[in-house]
Amino acid sequence: MSQKVSVIGSGFSSLSVACYLAKAGHQVHIYEKNNSIGGRARQLKKNGFTFDMGPSWYWMPDVFERFFADFGKSAADYYTLIKLAPAYRVFFGADDSVVIDDELAKIKATFEAIEPGSAAKLERFMNTARDNYRIAIENLVYRPGESPLELVTPETIGRLTQFFSNISADVRKQFKNEKLRQILEFPVLFLGAKPEDTPSFYSFMNFADFGLGTWHPKTGMFDVVAGMHKLASSLGVSFHTSAAISEIVVENGIAKGIRVNNEFIGSDVVVSGADYAHSEQLLPKQYRMYSDSYWDSRVFAPSSLLFYVGFSKKLENINHHILFFDTDFKAHAKDIYEAPRWPDEPLFYANFPSLTDATCAPEGCEAGFFLVPLAPGIEDTAALRQQYFDKIMTRFERLTKQDVRNYITFSESFCKNDFVSEYNSYKGNAYGMANTLLQTAFLRPKLRSKKVKHLYFTGQLTVPGPGVPPALISGKLTAGLIEKYSNR
Repeated sequence: MSQKVSVIGSGFSSLSVACYLAKAGHQVHIYEKNNSIGGRARQLKKNGFTFDMGPSWYWMPDVFERFFADFGKSAADYYTLIKLAPAYRVFFGADDSVVIDDELAKIKATFEAIEPGSAAKLERFMNTARDNYRIAIENLVYRPGESPLELVTPETIGRLTQFFSNISADVRKQFKNEKLRQILEFPVLFLGAKPEDTPSFYSFMNFADFGLGTWHPKTGMFDVVAGMHKLASSLGVSFHTSAAISEIVVENGIAKGIRVNNEFIGSDVVVSGADYAHSEQLLPKQYRMYSDSYWDSRVFAPSSLLFYVGFSKKLENINHHILFFDTDFKAHAKDIYEAPRWPDEPLFYANFPSLTDATCAPEGCEAGFFLVPLAPGIEDTAALRQQYFDKIMTRFERLTKQDVRNYITFSESFCKNDFVSEYNSYKGNAYGMANTLLQTAFLRPKLRSKKVKHLYFTGQLTVPGPGVPPALISGKLTAGLIEKYSNR
């Protein structure tokens, strides 16, 4: 039976759930508070430069293909993918960097040159990571988190110990060189927690990195948003921007609609792809599943200080993706997870999409995106932003051996306060809730409200977790639950 569905937010999970529900024959409307779609994956355009404002890594291409295949399409019907070669570079000092290539054989050679004997160890490590990836995709991430029994399969039982060990312990047991250890610990940072707090099973992220490679949509990550928007529109989804939601309307325990710009919009089903904690604030208190103390007790992924920078010349000694690991990771991690504060010497990340896509910067110029991970909920001021911009520019110039500040035509920042105001993000987190052992699968906030009939959630604070591929999966899972329960 066709139903009218109101979807709050227009990020990847909202676009995903909208497509699946529209395909099933429902009347789907997406309501976005900002004036453009995409959520955290919006674009910034200024002075001839174009920036992806949020996600910049395209990993797990098979998940994107599986999404489009569900509609008889492929990613290539909507955008062109470029495999980055090399994938990325890691700076450990001014004359000390490691390039991660686009093929495992090349990466093994790099490891062997740094630590003799490590190529064979990497081969074994990657075999486990490959198996874990297959099991995760086939048995785990496409489960809706309604019951712990979803995790029980012969293969997961055989890997039970991997849920009680951690990535850091595994890596440090096998590899002695600190650079190689940090490179292997890096992929799980996308899951939002420290490597020592991330179960060993999540080594499947290493297969996503070294095994499947790092890709880039031809003109940026917004190509994916545009492709999903085109698909959704072709399926009949209606989009409404500048549409702020002030209330999820509930009558007698049943979701009846939403209040948009103070106007009531009746709905048979309501789905929120907005921040979960914020979404529950749109409900009367008796209908919220999670208390303020619950959210405060969760381990959240970091917030971020972002800079979008236009340079008036082409830069030297750069790659599309660069990690700057020239300072103490443990000290920075402590400042995020244990004693929240602004780090003295932060690690940071940069990407230069104009190396791959000439359209995102004027001719002869470079577009630079810089990211510093921060604890959610900390103070955010213009003075602090400028102080840290100066810090990372000083280090960037030293490490890449060039003057760049005299060639900055503009820079714009985005930090904790903006995550709150633009995305209603809890404590200004950038990536959602971390995938720790006690925040995995059925232990995450639920896709379906147990207190309000016909109310559902999707996105990075629920199943399966943070990241763009999980957001696509989350939308599919939520749509499946709506089909399962909405007529009951």
